[in-house]
Amino acid sequence: MNLDLNLPPKVTERAFARLAEINADGPARPLRIAVLGGGCSGFQYDIKLDAPADDDLVLNGAGQSVVVDPVSLPFLTGAVIDFTDELIGARFVIENPNATSSCGCGTSFAI
Repeated sequence: MNLDLNLPPKVTERAFARLAEINADGPARPLRIAVLGGGCSGFQYDIKLDAPADDDLVLNGAGQSVVVDPVSLPFLTGAVIDFTDELIGARFVIENPNATSSCGCGTSFAI
């Protein structure tokens, strides 16, 4: 499989739909996806509702926005941001082709 690792992250329709549900009762706030040092595998995802910054990459869909800061962007190149609702819980998930390993918690990864 040949991945183009210069692609920005992609947000699925399911993730945008869930974000629209979250924002239904008030003003639409973007979902911020950030990569922080730490976690059990070296890096961890920080996913939260947040205001956009001037230098963020903004991904739009279904009237919603997902933002990524420029420091986190290289770690998320080619990643897919999705939403899953399984027996273990409902959450935003990131399928990251840059991660060489990840932790069972789903929020920690190594490069």
